[in-house]
Amino acid sequence: MSASPRLLPWLLLAPALLLFGVLTLYPLGRTLALAFFATDYGFADATFVGFDNFRELWESRFFRQAVVNTALFTVAATVLEVVAGLGLALLLNRAFRGRTLVMTLFLAPFVLSTMVVTAIWRAWFHFDLGYLNNLLRAIGLPGVAWLFDPNLALWSIVLVDLWQTAPFAFLIIFAGLRLIPQDVYEAARVDGAGRWRQFRDMTLPLLAPYLFIAALLRSVESFKLFDKVYAMTGGGPGQSTETVSLFVFRQGFRFFDIGLASAAAVVMILVAGLLAAVYAVSLLKGAGR
Repeated sequence: MSASPRLLPWLLLAPALLLFGVLTLYPLGRTLALAFFATDYGFADATFVGFDNFRELWESRFFRQAVVNTALFTVAATVLEVVAGLGLALLLNRAFRGRTLVMTLFLAPFVLSTMVVTAIWRAWFHFDLGYLNNLLRAIGLPGVAWLFDPNLALWSIVLVDLWQTAPFAFLIIFAGLRLIPQDVYEAARVDGAGRWRQFRDMTLPLLAPYLFIAALLRSVESFKLFDKVYAMTGGGPGQSTETVSLFVFRQGFRFFDIGLASAAAVVMILVAGLLAAVYAVSLLKGAGR
């Protein structure tokens, strides 16, 4: 007995929908529910507290610091990575000998796992033996406590993220750059436009959608930052590099305050969801043109 034509698509989608429900919808729903309870784990001995967990978050200086750190990291990393990606795309958008090798070297950090990247940079940041401090001392400057200075630790992680993920922004921007018709530039040169004017009046406006997509995708990923901070500083020194993700981890898996951790996770989900919605709307508008 064959399925009706109307049921067939749903039958084909059923395995994927089941996995989506079990792996995504159920954890999201459970997290949202736990955010309104005081509990150490699950609902067994949970006490309904309403919005008290969110109120505690608002009053927590640790959570506020985590939000500030996350916002600073997200803005700085996104801007720097898009600017670096644009610069690399412009540099590699012209034919020269060895371009393939240079492009491969630029893309290499992006294919490395985060744990490998953090291991490399922890060695480079080492105060006594690190490559960066040895370079500074070679030119007569003192060494820097990259990961142990509260004023530098977060920016050091921004540098690591820039090294690893700027190639992602480069790939998006480079693809957009290659799609710009060359006759546009030829017409501009006939009109006497120099390189700066071509870049300002033609390249940037035509690349704007790709720059926007690269910035949006990188901001979503940067906002969820956890692995680099956990591997390199553990949130320290003090709370100078603690992010919202790390705050959720600490509350949930070290202090077993599942209600507070769930409330912080809900805040994260709302912000990341808002950014994802902006991305989805931009894609739909682009598809409708």
